[in-house]
Amino acid sequence: MPSKAVVRNVGISTKRFMPLVGTLKGKRVQEALEALRFVPGPTAAKVAEALKSAAANAENNANQNPERLVVVAAYVDGSFFLPRSRARSRGRVGRVKRRLSHLTIVVDEQEGA
Repeated sequence: MPSKAVVRNVGISTKRFMPLVGTLKGKRVQEALEALRFVPGPTAAKVAEALKSAAANAENNANQNPERLVVVAAYVDGSFFLPRSRARSRGRVGRVKRRLSHLTIVVDEQEGA
């Protein structure tokens, strides 16, 4: 039975999450956490947090073995944006969109091994 973790309204755009999240699918949870540990920046920290949460959900709620967990799916969806202002030339104001996103990670016990 797959278990998932959803982190909502993260203050990082989907564009920054995409390359990192794409590398997780099919990896074991421990391998994915080790790979994320060496990636700098707050993006990897948020992905690792969600991955740990999904593994804990599988272990506690579904009674699955944490050593056999594999990342089945990992995806990022866009959320709303926060409108902000930035000073422009000649006393004008420019709009800036601070984009937020939802991060979802699904893990399940590996078949066979």
